[in-house]
Amino acid sequence: MNIPHVVAEPSILYLGTPVALVGTVNEDGTHNLAPISSVFWLGWRGVLGIASASQTARNLLRTGECVLNLPSVNEVSAVDRIARTTGTYPVSEFRKAMGYVHEPDKFGRAGMTRVSSETVGAARALECPIQLEAVLAAAHGIADDNEALRGAISLIEVRIQRVHVHPDLLMAGHANRIDPDKWSPLIMSFQKFYGLSGQVHPSRLADIPEEAYRVLAEIS
Repeated sequence: MNIPHVVAEPSILYLGTPVALVGTVNEDGTHNLAPISSVFWLGWRGVLGIASASQTARNLLRTGECVLNLPSVNEVSAVDRIARTTGTYPVSEFRKAMGYVHEPDKFGRAGMTRVSSETVGAARALECPIQLEAVLAAAHGIADDNEALRGAISLIEVRIQRVHVHPDLLMAGHANRIDPDKWSPLIMSFQKFYGLSGQVHPSRLADIPEEAYRVLAEIS
């Protein structure tokens, strides 16, 4: 029996997206690390939704580069340790009201090891199984049609320059394929952390050879 839907107005619509720790460089040369969950990829392009006034957005727009460190479920404690911290000082009244505190050493507070990147100045987080070095491609406003929200959120497109993958995640016999049965990304859904269960159904899309998508990476 089908139960009729009801109309609801949730305050947020975080319906389940991967967590990324964005590494950027501060104006004084120190390194920032910030968790975000508004992120997705098309080919070798990443799209990030970030508060415009955040240290991460300011750093990324100023330097034109970042690292998207992707934690697995095993790094959830490290992510949570910096979940309500900010590299911005002084802390805005809005974030203060939500319990945020200023933290100049995000890597240290997270307990993660800073590693130099190969193509950008931003640092990688060693403990994250996947690290994506990226450069700024474009930046747009979002919700600019709403006067109250205009300028508050930035939609930032980045171009992936280099992918670092822990070898345990690679598909047997393939140097360039990540095995989805081995990769367990950390997922945020309505502000709570989740992992993935096993595959629930065969996918017709998975029947397409992955190399067929190579052209997207080459033209990115």
